[in-house]
Amino acid sequence: MQLGLIGLGKMGGNMRERIRRAGHEVVGYDRNPDVSDVKTLAALVKKLDAPRVVWVMVPSGDPTRETVAKLGELLDKGDLIIDGGNSRFTDDIENEKLLKGKGVGYVDCGVSGGIWGLENGYGLMVGGTKSNVAKAMPIFDALRPEGPRDEGFVHAGDVGAGHYVKMVHNGIEYGLMHAYAEGFELLEKKDIVKDVPGSFKAWSRGTVVRSWLLDLMVKALEENPQLDDVSDYTADSGEGRWTVEEAIANSVPMPVISASLFARFASRQKSSPTMQAVAALRGQFGGHQVMTVDEGETLRDEAAKGPRSAPASKAKAARHEKPTKSAPEAADKGREAAKAGPSSGSGSTGASAPTSGTGSTRSGSTRKRTKSATKS
Repeated sequence: MQLGLIGLGKMGGNMRERIRRAGHEVVGYDRNPDVSDVKTLAALVKKLDAPRVVWVMVPSGDPTRETVAKLGELLDKGDLIIDGGNSRFTDDIENEKLLKGKGVGYVDCGVSGGIWGLENGYGLMVGGTKSNVAKAMPIFDALRPEGPRDEGFVHAGDVGAGHYVKMVHNGIEYGLMHAYAEGFELLEKKDIVKDVPGSFKAWSRGTVVRSWLLDLMVKALEENPQLDDVSDYTADSGEGRWTVEEAIANSVPMPVISASLFARFASRQKSSPTMQAVAALRGQFGGHQVMTVDEGETLRDEAAKGPRSAPASKAKAARHEKPTKSAPEAADKGREAAKAGPSSGSGSTGASAPTSGTGSTRSGSTRKRTKSATKS
């Protein structure tokens, strides 16, 4: 079978090689002339016999949309385009509409396997009509892992379903990676554990947490046991965000995947405005001393070396705080804050203003809240 393949980067280049090894003819196009088989998209289309099948493997978003639109002008009725990149499923629906009037078919295919796919095969998740999927089945069979087809390939549903399943796959991947990573940090922190890489490796056979991701974690730790000079700054490619957005749209609770995504956001901050605000608020309502940036960094440096117990950590932090000594002193601080002006909600912070919930500011309630504030 013939295939036109657009985009010959890390994934696309290996896919071309795997398909060729299966005995198919691949005409590849890339903006890099050193790896391209033809000079233009038009030349690629010209080298293929009708009905043509063209696989698009370029970055999601505008690059994919523009490539699909250009192919729509070059291809003929009965030809087929496969988007094998990481497009959002909503783009697939628009691409199909664009091509339908021209008589060009469209299939979306989520591809998993990364740089290991050349030797191990790729997991494929496909969306489209049965007839269009059947046209490309020889290519799908060449790309998927050896063994039963349904263990590496699924025709998931209509156009968009392939990329939707791949999106959820990547969201799950976020959660799995983060769980392994949290386990790594805890094992590293505990002084009685002497062989963290070996602990992970021992899980690779016979345990319920064994997986290919675990194998990759073992490989990473064997190469660099303490992950020296590995930045904690972690990017995200988009699918995790889309997964969480879809969870919200469909009212699906997704605390694990959401937390793993937000952890990546946090990794990109040198300091957290959120926690700065929390620290400032503790100073306002509880009279705690607000640490300077330098004081906070000193505590972080100490925490990196130890201590290894919660009480010791609490004791170290306490040295940098000066909590209010008495309830009257805390009450005085609260009255000072009240004089600053109206608060959101009631429009007042005076003693006679209603609070949320009870609508009352009786002196007994005030005393209870003041007592609690000194403990916060």
